[in-house]
Amino acid sequence: MIIEAPAVIIVEAKKADLKSGVGQCVAEMVAAQKFNQENNAPIRTIYGSVSSGTAWKFMKLEGQTVTIDLIDYSLPPVEPILGILVWMVKGEG
Repeated sequence: MIIEAPAVIIVEAKKADLKSGVGQCVAEMVAAQKFNQENNAPIRTIYGSVSSGTAWKFMKLEGQTVTIDLIDYSLPPVEPILGILVWMVKGEG
């Protein structure tokens, strides 16, 4: 597998507890930010998510600031989660 810059979204999967994956996801977002910079493809915002498969938590990294959405999104329904993921990819944050 080859990863090309820019990395935009990081998703960390956890079995049950979303909170336990937040720190690891943030570390991966910082690594993606550095990867993009080193590959001359810096972007303003890196998005991240932690998911158990049935619950999702979203966050973003801008510069050195991480913003964590306080809402945990549940499945079903799938539409709000898909909407957030599409919004992230379009870079409307």
